[in-house]
Amino acid sequence: MTFIRSLKEAHQIALFLLVVSALALGIALLSQYIGGLKPCILCIYQRIPFVLAMLMSIGAFFLTGKSLRLCLWALALVFVSNVLLSGYHVGVEQHWWAGTEECGGLIGTGAPEDIAKALLAAPVVRCDEVVWSLFGISMTGYNLLFCLVLSIIAGWGASRHR
Repeated sequence: MTFIRSLKEAHQIALFLLVVSALALGIALLSQYIGGLKPCILCIYQRIPFVLAMLMSIGAFFLTGKSLRLCLWALALVFVSNVLLSGYHVGVEQHWWAGTEECGGLIGTGAPEDIAKALLAAPVVRCDEVVWSLFGISMTGYNLLFCLVLSIIAGWGASRHR
């Protein structure tokens, strides 16, 4: 606890973002490898900002002043990017729009050999199927809400740091 008390508020926020990003990524991996919930390609893409946020949060410990403030703003943008990606994925899950070709819904046109190759390369898990939900909200929906809160926390930390 002495270590945490000795940190500046901005560094505490970076530490918090590091821990919660690692927990979020850990939950995703546990749900996949222990819970048996196979991720679609959009689910995998949503893990990338958490890895980036972890690296940036570690880097924040070596920064001070305006550089630290800029890092927190960048972390806020990383989480906003995950909000946008999650929002897109929620739309695919709700059938508001089609997913990408990688989502398994589109195989393209062309020669029969090309279509066969596309079918064989298509992922098993479709992006428009909800594999887990709680209270009517999918894991993607929770990720959207979670990243929205994290972006607000990072932005709040950046705006308070001088």
